[in-house]
Amino acid sequence: MTDNNITTVIDMIRHGEPVGGRKYRGQIDDPLSDKGWQQMRSAIADHHPWNIIVSSSLCRCADFANEIGTRHDIKVLTEPRLMEIGFGEWEGKTAAELMQNDSKRLLNFWQSPLEHTPPGAETLYEFESRVIAAYDHVLNVYRGKHVLLVGHAGKMRMVIRHVLGMPIDRMFSLNISNAGITRIKIEHYDNDSFSKVVFMNGQL
Repeated sequence: MTDNNITTVIDMIRHGEPVGGRKYRGQIDDPLSDKGWQQMRSAIADHHPWNIIVSSSLCRCADFANEIGTRHDIKVLTEPRLMEIGFGEWEGKTAAELMQNDSKRLLNFWQSPLEHTPPGAETLYEFESRVIAAYDHVLNVYRGKHVLLVGHAGKMRMVIRHVLGMPIDRMFSLNISNAGITRIKIEHYDNDSFSKVVFMNGQL
């Protein structure tokens, strides 16, 4: 491999289950539950190939990132732009609560999120702008490195659909489990690059 052909590897892991269980949590800063800690530790086991760890600033991500960084002497940075999408008036509500008066509310959102944005929520285009800016920054600064991004389902969906060239309104077709890991490999050729998803929603 020459200096003009460099590979960057990005591993992304979603946080485990937070305290309070499944809900549209968005930017509510709930910590991981005991089950959530177990999910994340099991997903990574003793793997630690990373040169740097970059985490969402929300504690359900940052606490685990700091544990891995401390255990294996890897530098950890927090990046607020990697926070989950803001769900506005939906934040803190369960699926059952959201569908209590409208059984198709979530279906409409998943199928057409641009037309059915929750009241007061961050739009997908706003979310895309900050997440992809943060992702591109990581690629530029840590070119040729192996990076772990600790974050949220929404952030992972946005990055994956960006890499695959999917329409932004199809991102909710991607299933991202608690503690699911996705690997992206970027081959850099001078001033150009090619990205591919190596695996998605797995474990190391």
